[in-house]
Amino acid sequence: MQFKTLLFDTKENVGHITLNRPEAANSISLELAGELMRAAMHCDEDPLIRAVLITGAGPIFCGGGDVKGFADQGENAPHHLKEITTYLHVAMSYLVRMDPPVVAAVNGSVAGAGLSLVCACDMVIAAESARFTLAYTRLGLTPDGGATYTLTRLVGLKRTLEMALTNRLLSAKEALDWGIVSRVVPENDLITEAEALASQLAAGPTKAFGATKRLLQNGLTESFEGQMKHESRSISEMARSADGREGIAAYVGKRSPHFKGE
Repeated sequence: MQFKTLLFDTKENVGHITLNRPEAANSISLELAGELMRAAMHCDEDPLIRAVLITGAGPIFCGGGDVKGFADQGENAPHHLKEITTYLHVAMSYLVRMDPPVVAAVNGSVAGAGLSLVCACDMVIAAESARFTLAYTRLGLTPDGGATYTLTRLVGLKRTLEMALTNRLLSAKEALDWGIVSRVVPENDLITEAEALASQLAAGPTKAFGATKRLLQNGLTESFEGQMKHESRSISEMARSADGREGIAAYVGKRSPHFKGE
């Protein structure tokens, strides 16, 4: 797939999405939002993609929305923002709902919709240099990209309110302590660690990963008994799948399983 604001390729069952507007802090323009949506849709549809790795070109992962682009729109800015968020929100939905696990490799500053993107990923590896902030109310705006849904579930309402109202800047260590990121590594190890994790996940039971993601998301609002019904149905369906049968056979045969994502 060819893009203007993203780099995209597939290597060994991992779809690599790189935000590629380093001259603008990889800020999310209308074009980038549309291309991110199309890349996410492709990752959801392509059976060869069994994990996704999202990175940012240059020293900054993502500085949030393209504020200069908003200003250039003048009186048309409200309509422009509706267009951007329409594409962006479809992209976020695909990333959260798809079977392949989504890994983010985060360096430098992460602000606004960049933080929303991080929160939409399943696992996040951050460089020690990474810094995280919402930054919306600093501009007199409100969060988008699903942050008011995902961030509250990651860090709780009070901490989300603090981030949203004071625009507190979190260090990588604080983001780890708060549950926004999964692991913090030295700058030079970031891509190596993230690629290794994505490759590990790409070799796993993709459908079971997707079903597990959906169970965990559903469990946030479901009753205990209702959730156990979903669990019963899901584990039965996975036992019917090729990977489920392979996993059981490998365990009984005392060998490593060979999953195909089927």
